[in-house]
Amino acid sequence: MRTCWLFVLALLFACPVPARTAELLPVDRPINDVIDHYLRAGWVEAKVKPAPLLSAAGLVRRMTLDLAGRIPTRGETRAFVESNSPLRWTALADRLMASPDFAYHHRNQLDLLLLASRKNDGEFRKYLLNAARENRTWDVLFRQMMTGRESNAAEKPALAFLKARAGSLDDLTNDTSVLFFGVNVSCAKCHDHPLVDDWKQDHFFGMASFFTRTYLTKKNTLAEKFSGSIKFKTTGGEEKQARFMFLTGAEVPEPKVKKSAEQRKAEDAEVKRQMKDPKAPAAKIPGFSPRAKLVEVALRSADRRFFSRAIVNRIWLRLMGRGIVDPPDQMHSANTPSHPELLEWLARDLANNGYDLKRLIRGIVLSDAYAISSQFSGEGEFPAPETFAVGAVRLLTPRQYSLSLLVAAANPDQVSQQVVAADWGKRREQLENESNGLAGKIELPSDNFQVSVDEALLFSNSDQIQNTLLKDSADRLVGVLKSIGDRRQLIGRAFEVTLSRTPDADEVTAFEGFLTKREKQGRVVAIQQMVWALLTSPELRFNY
Repeated sequence: MRTCWLFVLALLFACPVPARTAELLPVDRPINDVIDHYLRAGWVEAKVKPAPLLSAAGLVRRMTLDLAGRIPTRGETRAFVESNSPLRWTALADRLMASPDFAYHHRNQLDLLLLASRKNDGEFRKYLLNAARENRTWDVLFRQMMTGRESNAAEKPALAFLKARAGSLDDLTNDTSVLFFGVNVSCAKCHDHPLVDDWKQDHFFGMASFFTRTYLTKKNTLAEKFSGSIKFKTTGGEEKQARFMFLTGAEVPEPKVKKSAEQRKAEDAEVKRQMKDPKAPAAKIPGFSPRAKLVEVALRSADRRFFSRAIVNRIWLRLMGRGIVDPPDQMHSANTPSHPELLEWLARDLANNGYDLKRLIRGIVLSDAYAISSQFSGEGEFPAPETFAVGAVRLLTPRQYSLSLLVAAANPDQVSQQVVAADWGKRREQLENESNGLAGKIELPSDNFQVSVDEALLFSNSDQIQNTLLKDSADRLVGVLKSIGDRRQLIGRAFEVTLSRTPDADEVTAFEGFLTKREKQGRVVAIQQMVWALLTSPELRFNY
């Protein structure tokens, strides 16, 4: 962790990996083997030597953060480190993915992806949690978010994705394109994309056409108009009628239905009533739904490559710190993947296996590439980030960080017993609720991350931290540490619980001196200050 900032700086000077083309590996190969095959080939081609694998303690920490959304308990760390089973890695992944933690964390990650900057929607979060528990596949989630029925209690919350954006056709168009297809078409609105030949105005307005009839009723229900189209002007002044056109260029024809002037007038009046009258009956469903057609064309075998590649890239980014295509909203011919065959194989595998994200996640975390250390001690130039030859240093999300703080500050013996108990799901739900206040004041990860003023004040000058994390009670870490007389044992226990590792000699010496000096103010106060320093350290703030 001490080299994390050097690592970040080194990324800025990394050179690109040349693209490769070859026949894809067979479909029956395990996901983790395929990942390691293609990345090793990339290292040979780029002439780089990867960092070594993580220590056992480092791996259980990284995997627990990625699969459970929290740091491991002291008991979980010790069990993994002390295990001699050759299958302990697989067993750890399977245990975490079968635990209640995985569903909560997967829900939190999907919520962050789909409604990150939007108002927190409790019903949408419940919907995502149920979906995660059922391992609902990505294509089903997409379909429900685009075409869920207001009359169906199970589908209605999914419409929050569209409702949050229904006031802006641009948001509906671009956010859907970015998040589900990995394509930012916003630069092709006023003119053909100036830098990317792939995207024309026809693509932007073709995608926009699928949403131009979408609106919110006065009762805040989602509906579609009976008709409506978009006209736009090219930079040459030509006026064009937009077609229902997907990113691949595939067009969706609208059935021609003869309607009298009276019928059209009645339909327009119905829409106006829906938008103004909260007592209006449920909106009528048109015979032709552009959004339903978008789902249909996006998922059909001839056009699904955008859909499958985009979510593979997002999951890879979540677990590996960088997308195979970077940035993840720039999937086009001018921004080639670092490992094109790997992306194509994973996208094909995902589609062939019913868009099962849980299966994809398991495959990635069982690869050797996932377990590579973030510390590079090799000779020569630091490997380029797109080689994935060194593990990425990743900021924890607000939820990950707040949950990890709560776990770290708890009585380590109690929480170690709780995670293996039959009712852990209830306790995890309590932790989720307890983390809400903390998470709301923690900065979201971003490319230009800086600790926010709220976060800095929270940790440096807040009664909430003192009362929540540093209480001198039997159910808190501080209360346990104060009962340990030997300073070295006390320091070791504090490191194990908070940072999931043992301290080195220099750290023990430094903290012994700290405690000796601060104990003059009171032993409990000194322990609280030590625990505070560990909880607020950069090492706890990152997944490395």
